[in-house]
Amino acid sequence: MPSSNLVGNRERQFVVVIGFSLTLYLTDITWEVRANSRHFHKHRRRRSFLCFRWGRYADNVVRSFKYSPLTFLPLTLYEQFQRAANLYFLLMVVMQCVPAISSIPWYTTTIPLVIVLSVRGLKDLANDLVRSLTHPPITFSPSQWKDVCVGDVLRIHKDQIIPADLLLLCSSEPHSLCYVETADIDGETNLKYRQALDATHTEMTSDPTEQTLAAFNGIVLCEEPNSRLYTFRGELHWRGERHPLDSEHILLRGTVLRNTDTAFGMAIYTGSDSKILRNVGQLRVKRTQIEKVLNKVVIGVMLFLLLMALLLAVGSGVFQGRVSSQIEVLSALTRGNSPIYTAFLTYWSYVILLSPAMPMSLYITFEMIHVLHSLFIGWDVEMRGGVERSIPAQARNTSLNEELGQVGHLLSDKTGTLTQNRLLFRQFDLSWNPFSCGGLYLSDQRLVDKLRGQQCTQSRQFLTTLALCHTVMTEWRNGAPVYQAASPDEEALVGAARELGWVFLSRTRDSLTVSELGVKRHYQLLTLLDFTSQRRRMSVLVREPEGGLKLYCKGADIVILERLQKDCPHLESTERALDLFAQSCLRTLCIAERTVSEAKWEEWSKTMAQAAMTTRNHDDMLEQLHDDMERDLKLLGVTAIEDRLQDGVPETISLLRQAGLKVWVLTGDKKETAVNIGYACRLLDPDTRLLEGDELRSNIFTHTHRRKHTDTQRHTFPAGEKSALVLTGPELVNIHYRSKDLENLLIQEPEWGARFMSLAGLCQSVLCCRVTPGQKADVVTLVRKNTASITMAIGDGANDVNMIKTAHIGVGLAGVEGGQAVQNADYALAKFSFLQRLLLVHGRWSYRRIAVFLRYFLYKTCSFALVHIWFGFFNGFSAQSLYENWFIILYTVFYTAMPVECLGIFEQDVSAECSLSWPELYKVGQRQELFNTWLLAATLLHALYTSLVLFFMPLGVFYNSALDYQTMAVTVSIASLFSIILLTRHWTKWSVAAMCVSFGLFFVCTPITHSPKLFEKSPVDYYFPGTHLTSTTNAFPSPVVWFTALLTAWTAVLPSFTILMFDLFSDFPQVHITKHGPVELQKSGFRRGDSHRRSSYAMSQGRGIGRLITSGASRRITFPPVDRRGTLGDNVTLAGQTQSDDAPKNITENGSSK
Repeated sequence: MPSSNLVGNRERQFVVVIGFSLTLYLTDITWEVRANSRHFHKHRRRRSFLCFRWGRYADNVVRSFKYSPLTFLPLTLYEQFQRAANLYFLLMVVMQCVPAISSIPWYTTTIPLVIVLSVRGLKDLANDLVRSLTHPPITFSPSQWKDVCVGDVLRIHKDQIIPADLLLLCSSEPHSLCYVETADIDGETNLKYRQALDATHTEMTSDPTEQTLAAFNGIVLCEEPNSRLYTFRGELHWRGERHPLDSEHILLRGTVLRNTDTAFGMAIYTGSDSKILRNVGQLRVKRTQIEKVLNKVVIGVMLFLLLMALLLAVGSGVFQGRVSSQIEVLSALTRGNSPIYTAFLTYWSYVILLSPAMPMSLYITFEMIHVLHSLFIGWDVEMRGGVERSIPAQARNTSLNEELGQVGHLLSDKTGTLTQNRLLFRQFDLSWNPFSCGGLYLSDQRLVDKLRGQQCTQSRQFLTTLALCHTVMTEWRNGAPVYQAASPDEEALVGAARELGWVFLSRTRDSLTVSELGVKRHYQLLTLLDFTSQRRRMSVLVREPEGGLKLYCKGADIVILERLQKDCPHLESTERALDLFAQSCLRTLCIAERTVSEAKWEEWSKTMAQAAMTTRNHDDMLEQLHDDMERDLKLLGVTAIEDRLQDGVPETISLLRQAGLKVWVLTGDKKETAVNIGYACRLLDPDTRLLEGDELRSNIFTHTHRRKHTDTQRHTFPAGEKSALVLTGPELVNIHYRSKDLENLLIQEPEWGARFMSLAGLCQSVLCCRVTPGQKADVVTLVRKNTASITMAIGDGANDVNMIKTAHIGVGLAGVEGGQAVQNADYALAKFSFLQRLLLVHGRWSYRRIAVFLRYFLYKTCSFALVHIWFGFFNGFSAQSLYENWFIILYTVFYTAMPVECLGIFEQDVSAECSLSWPELYKVGQRQELFNTWLLAATLLHALYTSLVLFFMPLGVFYNSALDYQTMAVTVSIASLFSIILLTRHWTKWSVAAMCVSFGLFFVCTPITHSPKLFEKSPVDYYFPGTHLTSTTNAFPSPVVWFTALLTAWTAVLPSFTILMFDLFSDFPQVHITKHGPVELQKSGFRRGDSHRRSSYAMSQGRGIGRLITSGASRRITFPPVDRRGTLGDNVTLAGQTQSDDAPKNITENGSSK
């Protein structure tokens, strides 16, 4: 069996020792799981029927579908009737069933409504079927997954998927470690460690039989099911003892067991309670600006129709009181009703008659166009990346396409987004090194001779630090070590040490093995002080083979330099090297070491053990102890890592700036690195003036308080001067002394945000450095609250997810930092440069197509329905329909559906090449020139004008003629169809085919619905027999009808043609330039080429894995070795040596020649 369910047949009783007090952080522990106790859990299993649910514990059935045969109809109707338009038409259907107020038959609204609901329901059902069919395969049989219950003990074999969230009890590896792959959860291919408790490991590995596992009767008390993937809190109560649990003891559902033969675990959360399923869905709903404006317009149209119905009802009452009462025939038709009652009935009749003006099929057509626009993005071969262009662009959210054409602010991450996040070392080709990859670019025989001759102790200590101070794991393949690192930085550093002869071979729980110039040395690992985003450094304390104690430390320069011993030699030369590397856009890392005495170690380790048992101020005490050990360091040197720009980044940023986008960079790196990257990627020009520090503070803070007394102060810059804002995360929140974070600052001083954005709007760009993931999201919120601009956030790592979700549009890059950014993004790209086509081509086209489509749709429905208003003045306000009933039904659904859809799918003004050549065209969307309230009002006025023309021109032609009411109705119908054709600008084969099909349907269906035979059978439903082709008084063969229809249609669209001709003769494209008046600001001391800046080591935002490494054996990996031959580069500075003129520029030593 691939897995075994070790469940006892009888419930084991477990006596819980009471009388203890839970610590503060466990006060919300309420989830109880009893091992091997199905009887206890089955009585509390969660069950459901439709929307009703009861019970506590979920089953483990994999439900990747939304609907079932029982729930499909009620769920889809519930979802669709949440839209006001569908509820409106449902009300119309109910009203049409009342004979006293029904002006048109009930099926004129029912049939289109049923079609719209059916299409939407079938679309959702098809998507649901696709989800269920494309569910990833599992290595367990479905019955085994389904049968897993909370509390069961499972055996998992190598390469199997974990079926539920399990508490690891033991494994076949030493110390009960196991290794899992989390690629399906976070996209990261690095293996993660998990380790069982010592208590369960000792007991169950001594006799790992099924009887032993089935007899396990522990009780787990933990937190309620939640979506937090990386945290877990709980306790295991077993044999009268309490054992604390955290995320290191949990195997999450969906992860894959790797390089571990067997693992045993107890099911804690199953099915929908598991953490991975808690993270499915629940995405933040994003609505576009166009949709918001459209909803307001639809409400406005609805209110206008109700007002027109009221006015026509008043006219009906007046007509009955003053006219109908004087005419015997009309008086008989009123059946003795009073004018007020007649007006009341007429009001509801006109509400029904004018209801076709409401766009019933608008939303479903809108969604279909969105889906096709998303497919166009995925089909674009110019936006395919990866190996052999295997990664296409992906629109994960199909409802935001038009906003791609309106982006005003692009907020980008730096590392992995603008840069490649593939760290390069220019290593040495050392033929005497058996572990060298070979084929490297640079070699300095003098340094090699010094290292081999042991002439430079400090250089050897420097390389020893690189080989020891890390969390890298190794696996031997083909006689060479293959490194698996938590970050690209660590892999590059350890790889550089290997190329220079210091080869990291292996590690265990308490030892490290390194080959130093061919001599194998074993170091005892005493403690590992792990990296955190707050510490920005990591250290290892080891006992050397000779018996001495050494602390090796690496970290960001701002942290290491302040911990050096007094009068540290070569500090100035190191500072110069840092500045030099920063100007080259390199990421730096300081290397240091310290000799520790035995007495110091014993005292420190005892204090450390006491602090580990403390529950109050635990983290603060540990941080103080870490800081005490990492003092009085001796500087060994500096490493510099090159993170190259992605291909096409400078050209893309330059093009987007020409298109009017404000590009901001939000990064965790230090200021100097971000500024240099800004220059390299053309975000900043060489003559750009940087506004930072005290000058920035004074311009924001001082003038913010001045605006409380006067509103005349404004930020302006001298005409032609380019400026940029540069600030850090601490500066962002410390500008105001009363605020601890940006969110509180915006609440306390709302004018601060407006003032900052007014200043930023006049600048070329904004660079925010040293910002946390939360601050990135706060900056996005700041832009959204204080501007009307559409924001786009782009990133490639887990630390970018927050800002991707916060922005109007989130874009994830498929980088090397995992897949969380892509999984949470609205659009996924392989390269940053693909933003050119995504925004300037697909975005601009989508905005134009959807804007024209929506105006077109409103125009055709309103102009078609408002004809009844003018007809009311000639039929005594009787709510009589001008059109034949079936034409009302088929007009929106068949006759005009396809031409409008083709307009929304294929309409374009210029080609893709022209869109990229003229980026200024993109500003049309930023200024919302094609879809705004005033333009929609003009569209509705045009529809009102068209309705006047459609009615009064045929009326004037047919007045006192032999042609009757039915012929006029057909003429108006033909003219309304012609007007739709004349408004189409971009003709394609699809639009021509749509027009032909629409007219074909009209000329086929109209003779059928106007058939005299149908009139004889049902005169109420088919009351237009006079226009049939075989009739002597028909309308179709009459030249007057066709000429009138053509003249009416041309007159209706004449305003549109006039505006089009005016646009063609105007300048194209138009570029708007805004000039600002001058203001005197202090000169910034931060210029291009200034040496007072240096780059920093790219630290991740999460906690390191050092603590877990020190508790277990070395990790195995299953991935093939990556050949980095010819792709690595290195910059290393060793304290105490100086670089000679003829030495390689990538490695410098301060103090003496190499």
